Amino acid sequence: MDALMHDPRFAVTTFLVTDFETVTPAGRPAEPIEVAALALRPSGGRLAEVGRFEALIRPPADVPVTSLDVQQAGITEKMLADAAPAAEVMARLDSGLASPSYRIVAHHAPTEAGLIAHQGAHCPVLAGTPLLDTVRLARALLPGLGSYRLDALLGYYGIPKPAGRHRAMPDAEVTAQVLSRLLTDGCAAGRWRTLLDLDAAAGLQPKQVAAPPEAEQDALF
Repeated sequence: MDALMHDPRFAVTTFLVTDFETVTPAGRPAEPIEVAALALRPSGGRLAEVGRFEALIRPPADVPVTSLDVQQAGITEKMLADAAPAAEVMARLDSGLASPSYRIVAHHAPTEAGLIAHQGAHCPVLAGTPLLDTVRLARALLPGLGSYRLDALLGYYGIPKPAGRHRAMPDAEVTAQVLSRLLTDGCAAGRWRTLLDLDAAAGLQPKQVAAPPEAEQDALF
């Protein structure tokens, strides 16, 4: 990762490896029920963890947690009963972000971008932060791999699946390991040397949620 470490913009960027677990009610956008974020900063030739955040999120009262949801992530309605709502949790996460340059990192980052955008009023710093997609990084570095799902990349790199796979923090932790391997191998191959190279290969701008029509806005008040 030496080449990247010599890039001044990369050296001052904090990478927020982020993962959400969600439920998806019929006819509505997905609702987050758990979030995790690992803050990584370039130091000593590697990405060093400088902070972490995780929290369960209570979904709206009219959004059920189905048996399929429980099977996927192991999060039950009982576990969420005393959790804070998304607005409060995302505001807490956002309050820990200061002035440094950030990139949100996620596996299939458009999903995280959409979830953050829908909570943007409560997390304006996060909602305005560009993203890096580890799926796109892997496609750029490892063409023809066959599958770029997280489990496939864990297998490719020999990274053990965590016991809590499909919970937010374990998934963020292994995504961070995948990111480190992709950056190291990409530098060795001359694929990227600067943060701009990473942005060109796998960058996404924050999503914007369209405001409701004026008549609908009036009806909300």
